Amino acid sequence: MTKRYNQETRELILQLNEQGQSVPSLAHEYGISEATIYNWKKEYTPDEETGKSQADFHQMEKEMHRLKQENDILKKGYHHIHERVRDDSLIYEIIDKERQEYPVRTLTSVLEVSKSTYYASKYRCPSQRSQENEQLKEEILQIYEKSKRRYGAPKITYKLKQLGWSVGLKRVQRLMRELGVHSVIRKKYRPATNHEKVTARENLLKQDFSTTSINQKWGADITYIHTQKEGWTYLASVMDLYSRKIIGYSYGKQMTTSIVVDAFHQAVQNQQLKEGPNLVLQTDLGTQYTSYEFENLLLQYHVSHSYNRKGTPYDNSGIESFHATLKKEEVYLRQYKTFDEARLALFQYINGWYNRERIHGKLNYLTPQQAEDQVKMSA
Repeated sequence: MTKRYNQETRELILQLNEQGQSVPSLAHEYGISEATIYNWKKEYTPDEETGKSQADFHQMEKEMHRLKQENDILKKGYHHIHERVRDDSLIYEIIDKERQEYPVRTLTSVLEVSKSTYYASKYRCPSQRSQENEQLKEEILQIYEKSKRRYGAPKITYKLKQLGWSVGLKRVQRLMRELGVHSVIRKKYRPATNHEKVTARENLLKQDFSTTSINQKWGADITYIHTQKEGWTYLASVMDLYSRKIIGYSYGKQMTTSIVVDAFHQAVQNQQLKEGPNLVLQTDLGTQYTSYEFENLLLQYHVSHSYNRKGTPYDNSGIESFHATLKKEEVYLRQYKTFDEARLALFQYINGWYNRERIHGKLNYLTPQQAEDQVKMSA
């Protein structure tokens, strides 16, 4: 069955493409085929006199920058670098001098020496452990920066082991201290108490979040996002409690029933759910989720509705935890000027990072997308 994407997803993917992200990169990051993205570009991007797309110009600029960087390195290496010299020590000196400006990987590639040989020569006197630590630090920094500084020592340790390193958590913690880096997470989740007078409804799950497959139990909730121009805005999210994947979300300027309805519709579309007689959706007792429109929508899909007890956010801890993570890893680190700026950032975080790249301890260090894919492959 062909997967369909809503208008907002198309607009945001094309916006990212116009900002310079290539189609292959977008396809890999967001799990959308390249052919689909190119079709969107053909449909929504106006023709230019040159016959080149905006993505082509960005790619040309990137290639020109790379060639200029390599050319600059060769110039600084003097004319004899173009010949194969017997003594590589001079090349290593050039690498030492230029490594503050250019990556070691680029320098060794342009100057035609292996990265491992360079490190072996540079750290011949220190112990093998010291050499490993220096290489480890570089790997740690690469993983750390790729995660946008979100990963702490436990997740970096796991990623290092995936790369073949035999390394313990304490060693990684020590090296991170030496590098002066740490996870940017700065606030812990603190459940809020709801003092509003609400009518209690049946809690079907009773904090039993155990599942054996996807589309058995979902959690939904709303959180607040502040922008400088529009003030408070609102994000409604739906999570599959098996994969921990955010399967649907809607972002709006007002906390209305429509945003929870739109988030549920997106979840149904993404999961290709025709009806859910065995599906339970957990929400709080907010007026958006107890509205006639939303309750009627669940009835149409035969989805059972389970409600949090009053003042007990732990009854929906999965989605509560996601919103707390979103705040710690993204929202609290930035100041969004406008609604549209926040909208794009949330799309990148949810679809590009959280679902497809961020490993999850409770999923045995799989990403939510990997957890879902495993189920679909075994079905």
